[in-house]
Amino acid sequence: MSVLIKPIITEKMTAEGELNNRYGFLVDPKANKIQIKDAVEATYGVSVKKVRTMNYGPTRKTRFTKTGVQHGKTNATKKAIVDVVEGDIIDFYSNL
Repeated sequence: MSVLIKPIITEKMTAEGELNNRYGFLVDPKANKIQIKDAVEATYGVSVKKVRTMNYGPTRKTRFTKTGVQHGKTNATKKAIVDVVEGDIIDFYSNL
């Protein structure tokens, strides 16, 4: 099971990383905080101080088309905000 799916690279999360040493990741919905902490420490070589998680349910959508009503939904996701120890840094742009 791959715990980390991808980092969240937005203006808000980039500012949090620069100011408060907090980084965001999309993670596997079944992963717990200990698994997320171990995965971040192993992947990026930093010490994790705190992990906060947020579960997002699927977004349901309905469209009215010529053939009738179409129902659909997106996948459920989980986000993790990781606080890194002072002095450590994660550089997402180094291997572009």
